[in-house]
Amino acid sequence: MEFKDHVCELLNTIDACQVFFDITVNFDLTKNYLDLVVTYITLMMLLSRIEERKAIIGLYNYAHEMTHGSSDREYPRLGQMIVDYENPLKKMMEEFVPHGKSLQDALVSLQMVYPRRNLSADQWRNAQLLSLISAPSTMLNPAQSDTMPCEYLSLDTMEKWIVFGFILCHAALNTDPAALSLWKLALQSSSCLCLFRDEVFHIHKAAEDLFVNIRGYNKRVNDIRECKESALSHAGSMHRERRKFLRSALKELATVLADQPGLLGPKALFVFMALSFARDEIIWLLRHNLSVCPEDESIIMSSFVNTMTSLSVKQVEDGDVFDFRGMRLDWFRLQAYTSVSKASLGLADHRELGKMMNTIIFHTKMADSLVEMLVETSDVSIFCFYSRAFEKMFQQCLELPSQSRYSISFPLLCTHFMSCTHELCPEERHHIGDRSLSLCNMFLDEMAKQARNLITDICTEQCTLSDQLLPKHCAKTISQAVNKKSKKQTGKKGEPEREKPGVESMRKNRLLVTNLDKLHTALSELCFSINYVPNMMVWEHTFTPREYLTSHLEIRFTKSIVGMTMYNQATQEIAKPSELLTSVRAYMTVLQSIENYVQIDITRVFNNVLLQLLQTYSHNSSAYLSYCLLLPLQKLVVDNVEVLTQMRTSFDKPDHMAALFKRLTSVDSVLKRMTIIGVILSFRSLAQEALRDVLSCHIPFLVSSVEDFKDHIPRETDMKVAMNVYELSSAAGLPCEIDPALVVALSSQKSGHCNNIHCLAKAINQIAASLFTIHKGSIEDRLKEFLALASSSLLKIGQETDKSTTRNRESVYLLLDMIVQESPFLTMDLLESCFPYVLLRNAYHAVYKQSVSSSA
Repeated sequence: MEFKDHVCELLNTIDACQVFFDITVNFDLTKNYLDLVVTYITLMMLLSRIEERKAIIGLYNYAHEMTHGSSDREYPRLGQMIVDYENPLKKMMEEFVPHGKSLQDALVSLQMVYPRRNLSADQWRNAQLLSLISAPSTMLNPAQSDTMPCEYLSLDTMEKWIVFGFILCHAALNTDPAALSLWKLALQSSSCLCLFRDEVFHIHKAAEDLFVNIRGYNKRVNDIRECKESALSHAGSMHRERRKFLRSALKELATVLADQPGLLGPKALFVFMALSFARDEIIWLLRHNLSVCPEDESIIMSSFVNTMTSLSVKQVEDGDVFDFRGMRLDWFRLQAYTSVSKASLGLADHRELGKMMNTIIFHTKMADSLVEMLVETSDVSIFCFYSRAFEKMFQQCLELPSQSRYSISFPLLCTHFMSCTHELCPEERHHIGDRSLSLCNMFLDEMAKQARNLITDICTEQCTLSDQLLPKHCAKTISQAVNKKSKKQTGKKGEPEREKPGVESMRKNRLLVTNLDKLHTALSELCFSINYVPNMMVWEHTFTPREYLTSHLEIRFTKSIVGMTMYNQATQEIAKPSELLTSVRAYMTVLQSIENYVQIDITRVFNNVLLQLLQTYSHNSSAYLSYCLLLPLQKLVVDNVEVLTQMRTSFDKPDHMAALFKRLTSVDSVLKRMTIIGVILSFRSLAQEALRDVLSCHIPFLVSSVEDFKDHIPRETDMKVAMNVYELSSAAGLPCEIDPALVVALSSQKSGHCNNIHCLAKAINQIAASLFTIHKGSIEDRLKEFLALASSSLLKIGQETDKSTTRNRESVYLLLDMIVQESPFLTMDLLESCFPYVLLRNAYHAVYKQSVSSSA
């Protein structure tokens, strides 16, 4: 009600002031006046379309009475308005009789603008509209006209003004030929108009229903019917041809401006005209796609002069930021002051002033309101309310390879959705923002999926080609060559020659296009779209299209590697490591080539995927070595802990030691498991040696620095620092006194052991050093106790006469010597102090003789 009262009051004021309206002179005033009228009409028509509106206002009044204790004082008027506006256009036709002259003057002023804009594509083409190269001699001249703001005025907006305006002041259609001409031209262009967002208004039916009940309007009714037939038969083809022309014209304009960006200055008007024309055609197509028919003047002038004289080229060179919003607002005020009938300075008598100021205002917008101009002329945020058509267009664009490079325009269009929020409905901002976020996320995800699928298909083709080069496929070729060389002729026809790898690269002509060529073409087009912008802002959220592609590539690469292993659940077999490596390398080569299309970090993808496939722990988070082998050893030690504790304190009592040894259980199992662990550690030593050789060739200076760290680390002062250095050394392939990997594996168990004859020495030393490090004990002291205990037991064996007890005695002597040689904590002098060297010499001699005799 308040809005209606304010509009009525303002319209009466305008009529009383006898305001002069001419769109070519006082553009802002006329435009806002017509917008006000159309907004008022739209609001009243939307009100009449609300179902159960009488019940709604009744509930409102009841709630107001319960809350405030009395009815709303405006309720009777509101109820009466609901009743009066059951047929809103008919009611407003009666209301606008006093305002007819002002409205008619404003509408008739469009005769200099609207017919010139509503031309066919052939007329545009003959006039070489929007062409910068049609007249090379004037290419550098600024593009301007006497009606600058009208050049990019929306055609859809003008049609709303004309249709709704002449419905309200319909008497002008019988008295003014210019008004009738505008009316017919607007009716022939469209079948419906956008009332508000996706709400449409079918103009022919509504106008015919109104005029058919007015006496003497049979001719106007016939005009409407003729225009309706013309719109149905010709409007679609006319707009189709316009779109065809605009596609080529926009492409030419973009090419010329991209090659010569300096033309953007003098030809900026052409750019905004092109954007406005294209936006009008898009909105027409969208609408008809879903809605088929069934202060004081002197002070202001002084301000203009002061503002313009204060400008200089140096300000532009210094990069100053301009703000002419105040100047444009002053021009709007001046239009209001000088357009009333009793104004001392009448704008109707000084048209040149209006034309000059409109041109100046346009150029000020080029300096500080480019974004607003782009929004005004090319905003298609109405797609927010046509989500199904929007998504369908995106799918069609994505499916067509020649159009997929333009698919990024759909998520970019989501950044415009917030501009379609309305001041009268601020609470919808969150809903529109959420919709823009979801649509943008969906579009980018679909683009990344499509690119991922194309890359996967290319990788599959390349893996197939790489598989043809595996050695296993050369057997048939060798067989054919041998048979041919032996000249064995047979009566039967020989087998056809197998197609050799690389044949697919031989082209006889350029017309031959393989499936791989099509995939690369489609991928390059789609990657151009993904790489078009590094990021985009949608409702204060940043989207990075490349990250979508990266995440999808990581997931697909992981699944592909698992598939390349070709695991057979029935036979428990997988592919050969060499074949798997060939497939992975082919896959990685294709992924590395993606960097030629999109600026993404493929190395990061490789690191994230390949490092995930190297699992340090088993499914229950236990280290493999600790879980599989050390846990049973721990159990055996626990079972014999009492005997082992007594042997530790009785190593100098041979008789007692012999008795305690016989009480030990599962000795063979301990030796067997220690042997297995030793084999694993020996294999790891070989791998580390190979790693050390490779790193020494590639990064010799870094390896030497790591060696210096390891050799000079004060292990006795700070074991934690020493372990960090050992981890670094182990990663470089250097042998360490303490194995950091075993320390980590055993630290979770807080006890545990490891492994086998010549490998047994390495296992004992590594596990002992790791365990004693965990328990904060002295490694040298503990190993000395072990050496004393072992030597005492071995010397006791030398006195035995039982053959079963003395079996492999010499080999055990040599094992003790190997333990001391492998240990960085024990020395040969320490060994000789508790075990005679002569026994070692004799053991070497005996083992050598035994090996020679067995080999003979």
